[in-house]
Amino acid sequence: MAYKQSSVGHGPSQRQLRVGELIRRTLSDVLNRAEIHDTDLNAMSITVGEVSLSNDLKVATAYVMPLMGSVPVADAIAALARNKPELRHRIGQVLTLKYTPDLRFRADETFDRLDETRRLFDNPTVQRDLAAPDAEADTGDGD
Repeated sequence: MAYKQSSVGHGPSQRQLRVGELIRRTLSDVLNRAEIHDTDLNAMSITVGEVSLSNDLKVATAYVMPLMGSVPVADAIAALARNKPELRHRIGQVLTLKYTPDLRFRADETFDRLDETRRLFDNPTVQRDLAAPDAEADTGDGD
């Protein structure tokens, strides 16, 4: 009986990570060079934070964010979705996969989570709790 590796509960495979990074770079380059035939999309400055792939590499989810809030996130995602066939074609030219993944675009919430983490670390209660182990370690060494 053949051993089948299940990815339930596991992180992405090396191949998923490698292909995701190639797609992220390609999307970033295409958007940066304004190679798409849509003036609205070319006028936007969009960053591609991450691309995650399904287990079978047929669906790629790109997490995107307009730079410095130049346009609403929903508008940027709508413009990318409108131009999905052309973006997918450009990716297909670069990748050497049997199938070019279907693209999906989502808002990148990484920056929001970073802001929330900074806000939590600035909380006086958290600052006190972070400083407490250092103070206990200093008093414990004097015995």
